[in-house]
Amino acid sequence: MKALIQRVSSASVTVDQQVVGAIETGLLVLLGVEKDDSELQLKKLADKVLKYRVFSDEQGKMNLNVQQVAGALLVVSQFTLAADTNSGLRPSFSTAAHPEIAQKLYQDFVLYCRNQGIEVATGQFGADMQVALVNNGPVTFLLNS
Repeated sequence: MKALIQRVSSASVTVDQQVVGAIETGLLVLLGVEKDDSELQLKKLADKVLKYRVFSDEQGKMNLNVQQVAGALLVVSQFTLAADTNSGLRPSFSTAAHPEIAQKLYQDFVLYCRNQGIEVATGQFGADMQVALVNNGPVTFLLNS
């Protein structure tokens, strides 16, 4: 399981010209689920996302996590993060989880984060989504479970 996180001032997801999820200060989380992922990896990655210190403290150092700044998450399923790009000029998706499994783990990731007391908005699994964001920094990290 992979999460590409971006520190944002704002982010939103639009499907069929309707905003389905939006946040202000927080993290845009693009979540990729691979075929060998489980609930264990899900919880490990979710805890990492929630505790990863990417927000600045009073001295300007990245010492605060999303919960400490009262931020939110916008979690968007991102199938292409599971791509194997090691050979050739076309990505292979042989390591990606089957859609039903990926959707369950995606939904469980969202629920787990909400149960930790953080506001979580989402995209729409499997939809053609338009993602808009203001990346604050820019600050972007790829996290693995």
